[in-house]
Amino acid sequence: MTRRLTILVSGMVAAVPAQGGATWAVLQYVLGFARLGHDVYFVESLDADALRPPGASLSASANAGYCQQVMSRYGHGSRWALMTRDGSETAGMAYEEVRRVAREATVLLDISGTLTDQELVQGIPIRIYLDVDPAFTQLWHHVQGVDMGFAGHTHLLTVGLNIGRPQCPVPTGGRIWSTSVQPVVLERWPVAGRIVHDGFTTVANWRGYGSIELDSVLYGQKAHSLRKFFALPTLTPETLMLALAIHADERADVKALRENGWTLLDPGPLTESPAAYQHFIQGSKAEFGVAKSGYVESRSGWFSDRSICYLASGRPVLAQETGFSNHLPTGAGLLAFDTLEDILRGIEQINGDYPRHAAAARALAEEHFDSDRVLSRLLQDVGAAP
Repeated sequence: MTRRLTILVSGMVAAVPAQGGATWAVLQYVLGFARLGHDVYFVESLDADALRPPGASLSASANAGYCQQVMSRYGHGSRWALMTRDGSETAGMAYEEVRRVAREATVLLDISGTLTDQELVQGIPIRIYLDVDPAFTQLWHHVQGVDMGFAGHTHLLTVGLNIGRPQCPVPTGGRIWSTSVQPVVLERWPVAGRIVHDGFTTVANWRGYGSIELDSVLYGQKAHSLRKFFALPTLTPETLMLALAIHADERADVKALRENGWTLLDPGPLTESPAAYQHFIQGSKAEFGVAKSGYVESRSGWFSDRSICYLASGRPVLAQETGFSNHLPTGAGLLAFDTLEDILRGIEQINGDYPRHAAAARALAEEHFDSDRVLSRLLQDVGAAP
């Protein structure tokens, strides 16, 4: 029988509210650990300038309101806390209650090193840094000298399945990175029913943050990847829909997307909550998943938490290759592409036998991404569970 643990999860839910996809990426861990029978608490530290509206107190902020709604909806209503960086103000649990939980905790899962309060962190025996931006995380540290918060953690874990392997040229700075796929809580993501968006869809940010160059290689954003495929809709009768966050000033790119026949959807209402995000994914026929060029150029082995949700929903995924096919089976339910020709072939294959690919998508999620399996293995690998 699994030993019941107290687990503290820290990540980004409230810093940028109304980002349903980013919220789900954290919820999969919170809900997944709880499914295994553990006592799970969520904690997030916020900078004062992240509070909305500007000048609001933490407790009265839209950030706290969003976090409370999310945690209540998913059955975690009293086990969360938002804190200012100095701990002087909290929402949800009081700071003393968070300190008590931290003293009892066996495991901290610190997504992207967001929890910096050493008074909370230092006494937890197993402190896992989870890297969800493989290649960028290592390059920010190596090239730009950014303190990514690695220190103070007992384990470094990345979703870049090739980080530290010969096929991935990204420097690790002598650090040992363990790897893990991201989980999906299958009971929360059942096989979807009716198709609402009859086409290949995705959710994306045109640009997320700055690009990095090393040894004359540009590790860039989705903009750099998708531009190579601008002509795609002119080459297939398939509908291609992008719920794309792109700034109005990107006039040339917006024009090119529209002139080539991409269907651009306003991502705001489609991703404003975890429920809205889930509704969009499950209402889609399939995913056309474009990766940041940094993931592609590095061959990091990154695979999207969003794509995992499509698979769990029984929606096939056509995903840009990042080296993930070294670890995941492709050809049924999940197809990888490098070129325009690969994409056209993949669309034809999925449409040619959609029921088979839909069933294979769910089977792949059950075999490789089931939170019960992924998180049990994670805890075993760090010595927290037998």
